[in-house]
Amino acid sequence: MTRDQIVRAVDLSAATVNRQVNSLIEANLITERPDLVDVGAIGRPKIPLTLDRDHYCVAGMHVGALRTALVIADLRGRTLYSHAIATQEFAGMDASDAVRRLCGLLRELADRFSGRRVLWGGAAIGGAVDADTGIVDHPILNWHRQPLGPELTAALGVPVSVSEHVQAMAAADLILSGAMDHGQSGLFFYARETVGMAMTIAGEVHQPSHGAGTIAGLPVVPGILSTEPLAPLQSVIGTDATNAVAARLRIEPDASVIADHQARVLGEAVAAMRDILNPDEIIVAGDAFATHPQGLAPVQAAFDAATRIDRPLQINPTCFGVHVPEAAAIAVALSAVYVDPLAVV
Repeated sequence: MTRDQIVRAVDLSAATVNRQVNSLIEANLITERPDLVDVGAIGRPKIPLTLDRDHYCVAGMHVGALRTALVIADLRGRTLYSHAIATQEFAGMDASDAVRRLCGLLRELADRFSGRRVLWGGAAIGGAVDADTGIVDHPILNWHRQPLGPELTAALGVPVSVSEHVQAMAAADLILSGAMDHGQSGLFFYARETVGMAMTIAGEVHQPSHGAGTIAGLPVVPGILSTEPLAPLQSVIGTDATNAVAARLRIEPDASVIADHQARVLGEAVAAMRDILNPDEIIVAGDAFATHPQGLAPVQAAFDAATRIDRPLQINPTCFGVHVPEAAAIAVALSAVYVDPLAVV
């Protein structure tokens, strides 16, 4: 964008914008691109400005039940390097040792980019997160009151933000997708080994003061996925649940009948939350939404049949696909940088 375009976009005076732009240039946060000037334009050339991608980076991790992603990214959110580790490699460790080892591995990854200054660190994780202290609980990993934030701060030597992972994924779609048009309100659903939901309001992820809620216990009609007439949503989603159904029915885990019922359950669960909150948009992520041979079509069909609101609403997949855990880790770190970049530098 040029300075004139920024003035119009933010509705500030040209003098105010120029002062801020000059400060950001001096801090190596943005840079002028005279090579992008429109040579055919009439009048004084207007030099475009872009984010400076060369001086700084952020470091992040997403700790999942099956896989942990370690990632380094530039200020635009472009992944410079990422590395995935099977989280179960740390299952036999004491929880505090596992946390320190993961933080050390991210430090080693950041050291490969010694030509860049790490501005901030970010961690996204399932379970319960105290965003103020960086203390986390992850029941699946048997982590209880683990100081992930403080340990990562010590390892990286920079401030660190820690977020519940579904909220972090929702933030990634808001700030890293490149999409300028988001509804005034939205729902972000995630379903893989765990299920979760986040709300977005006026371009920001809603952060409950006592931590993220849960939809794990949302009652669903499971069909063949359970022997009970009603079951918690979490109990019928994920690898273990799928394998258990397949063993009980003596069919393969990838049988179409299992995929059909899981798609229906997910569509009805999304519809239930849509009817309560009536958001402007819905975005979904996670393997449970992506494994059906027909993609999201069966989920959308179940959603359309179950919702009680007449307004049609399309369910959209996250633009990050299978890389949404990496994007979540980046978004946690960059959110802090974007709020007040000069203070961070």
